[in-house]
Amino acid sequence: MQEQALKLEGSRASIAVIRIDSPPVNSLGHATRTALAESIQAAHAAKEVDAIVLIGAGKLFSAGADIREFDRPEVWKSPDLSELIALIERGPKPVVAAIHGMAMGGGLELALGCHARVATHNALLALPEVKLGLLPGAGGTQRLPRLAGLTRALDMIVSGEPQTAAELQGTPLLDQVIEHEHVLLPAAVALAEQMGEHGERPMASARTVTAENADLQLAAAREQVARRTPREPAKRRCIDAVEASLLLPFEAALERELAYFHELSASPESRALRHLFFAERTAASISDIPKDTPVRPIHSAAVVGAGTMGAGIAQCLLDAGIPVKLLEASRAALDRGVASITRQYQRARDKGRIDDARMAARLKLLTPVLDYAALGDVDIVIEAVFEQFDVKSKVFQSLDAVMKPGAILATNTSMLDINRLAATTGRAGDVIGTHFFSPAHVMRLLEVVRGEQTRADVLVTVMRLAKKLGKTAVVARVCDGFIGNRMIEQYLRQAGFLLEEGATPAQVDRAVEQFGLAMGPFRMSDMAGNDIGYDIRKRRSRETPSLFYSRIPDLLVETLDRKGQKVGRGWYDYQEGSYQAIPSAEVDDMIVQFRKAHNLQARQISDEEIVKRLVYALVNEGYRILDDGTAQRASDIDVAYATGYGFPDTRGGPMFYADEVGLDKVLADMAVFARNPQADPAFWVPAAGLLARVEAQR
Repeated sequence: MQEQALKLEGSRASIAVIRIDSPPVNSLGHATRTALAESIQAAHAAKEVDAIVLIGAGKLFSAGADIREFDRPEVWKSPDLSELIALIERGPKPVVAAIHGMAMGGGLELALGCHARVATHNALLALPEVKLGLLPGAGGTQRLPRLAGLTRALDMIVSGEPQTAAELQGTPLLDQVIEHEHVLLPAAVALAEQMGEHGERPMASARTVTAENADLQLAAAREQVARRTPREPAKRRCIDAVEASLLLPFEAALERELAYFHELSASPESRALRHLFFAERTAASISDIPKDTPVRPIHSAAVVGAGTMGAGIAQCLLDAGIPVKLLEASRAALDRGVASITRQYQRARDKGRIDDARMAARLKLLTPVLDYAALGDVDIVIEAVFEQFDVKSKVFQSLDAVMKPGAILATNTSMLDINRLAATTGRAGDVIGTHFFSPAHVMRLLEVVRGEQTRADVLVTVMRLAKKLGKTAVVARVCDGFIGNRMIEQYLRQAGFLLEEGATPAQVDRAVEQFGLAMGPFRMSDMAGNDIGYDIRKRRSRETPSLFYSRIPDLLVETLDRKGQKVGRGWYDYQEGSYQAIPSAEVDDMIVQFRKAHNLQARQISDEEIVKRLVYALVNEGYRILDDGTAQRASDIDVAYATGYGFPDTRGGPMFYADEVGLDKVLADMAVFARNPQADPAFWVPAAGLLARVEAQR
């Protein structure tokens, strides 16, 4: 809660210091706004006060609005943020914002409304509302261009990315940038004292926007947004609102900004992005484990296997400052893995993401080893060897023999039975799944798979480690494929059936990519390797003979040997050095010949049917996953698909999207698909949880 009492500081004890104290991030909910307004009004009324310093308690200035209020009346309840800013800007006494840690969103808008700003050099300033499908709604699109110039304001508002105070130094946005946090308050007090003595109250709203070739800049920004993110209306409206700062009087431009904010807040894209924002935070909560469960220390780690996945996982750990021992069976394979990690850091350095010193520091944490005995003292080991049970079980037996008591044994398997792997050791409670996604040092998703005997503290420790690694972790129970791959299997099955019925790989991919997925099923298969999917289907035919697939993907490998991008030919043709997918006449002819051989009459299939069949296959299997407890909650499934499988953020994930469409409509379409003998009618029997949710909604 905001402090009500004013603290006077300064050589003449004439500066009121007001702290925003609303842990953990000093969010500006209604209660905090009310207390702030009361404190500011009291300072204005106090005769002994000449000026005011506004500073954040704890580690930051303010992370902005409390977005939990966005769909509640409190967000507009007086004083709303715009009223609070107007109280500061138009008040009789100068107000200086002292910024440390971060000033984000409404927090930065609050600072922009002050008459001066002092910041530590490493403080982060941002207007990230666009990432929630919104734009700044309390004057950010108007004051930032006036203080930082059109070019910088466009970049910050449309991208939502932060800039440091050091990067913003020299603009009217910041009056002072200081090196050390302990002198921030004294510097702000000294500036406030000077402004109070001279009666200085410069207002951002009174400035004009500095810009060269404004029309060209705005046109270039619009062209870039249309080309890169055509499905994000918030970015287009951000540009429109910034343009208003050039064309309209300040008050009229504020009204335009607020109208755009209301328009966007009601949009499906913003609802989806806000859903994912909360879903990611909810995913870290494990429903049946107490919050005070102790966490095991992770000071060192090991990775077994130096291939693509192992090297990527090792890099994740190194990036987090954790020493890593990298184990391989041969010197040649080990050297390749170390070289791969080194190349990744060199590329990051060449692109300016890290400097030589940081690259050297990270590589210094890496220890290549050839003997399991060298791993005995680490706190966690992650196995990343070939996806075959016999291979992985031998690794786990070797680890069991050398690892210290209390060490965590993790497997990077994407679908194997972790309970069986745990049973090969004498410490099943210490075994857990950590399914990274490739490339591991880039992809955000981490499926954390708890076995039947995985201890609570092991699960909590790995979830905490995931956060340290910068991953979005989702908890899954053991089943074939866990959450993501179990669902994608049904998606791929329907894609194969669509080829039998008349579609081409290019049409299917184009339809779902226009819907917003990063990559269609056939391009995705080419990237992963069609031989991998082939091996999975062969294993399925032995273990689950009732689950049938189209034979076309098998023929692609068996008769044409088209394994994907790695050999330059899969569902598509690829030119050397390029990943551009070129439709293949050979593949199209193979599909036509298959239909003839099996007396299948090709039909016209609409893009709408393609999207519905593939997406609703995810939804129905998602509800089955909820039914059997593999996933904790529907929002976890959405997080997995948005962060690991390229499902568009602006659709909110498959489960949220189905709710937006209307589950009764989803059921009606599924009933149509169930009448199609080529589409596996048994699969389209609705999951029990789906039926129950529809009944509850009715």
